[in-house]
Amino acid sequence: MRKNILISWSGGKDSSLALYEIQKSRDYEVAALITTITSDYDRVSMHGLRTILLDEQASSSNIPLEKIFISKNASNDEYESRLKEVLLKYKQLGIRDVVFGDLFLEEIKKYREDLLGKIGMECVFPIWKRDTVKLAKRFIELGFKAITVCVDSNVLGKEFAGREFDEHFLDDLPKAIDPCGENGEFHTLM
Repeated sequence: MRKNILISWSGGKDSSLALYEIQKSRDYEVAALITTITSDYDRVSMHGLRTILLDEQASSSNIPLEKIFISKNASNDEYESRLKEVLLKYKQLGIRDVVFGDLFLEEIKKYREDLLGKIGMECVFPIWKRDTVKLAKRFIELGFKAITVCVDSNVLGKEFAGREFDEHFLDDLPKAIDPCGENGEFHTLM
């Protein structure tokens, strides 16, 4: 019997790969994508992705989208309160696990585990500690498409914004840049 699960959805590469891995395993049934939206900006809080693209991603995946709205100056308490509200709703339906596309930030992983543990839920990290260069290449090989929608100008030049995340993009990255790391945000178009 397949286990119902939630996916923490940012609209980016890592959450797309986490969803792919979960669906590939056939052990889980994805009940919903959950995303935190900054209501004042109508954008995904994590990456600033417009909700119109988020809605298109959810629609093309045929998975319900659960939006969690927070204010632009939300405190951590506000974020946690709204998130717990939504998670407890799904917990009442028998869902106990949430998938995250985190790769390597131990403090974020621990924060998520502690937060969900307080309400009797667990985290699943299907791409945790994977080699990020191999992961970036796998993303492209699988046929995912992503466009760079923002860059950290202290790390990459503005010419990287608006580019497709493909082999040429990876070849053009400075050698010190991790293609799946914190230095740039690449959002998936489904």
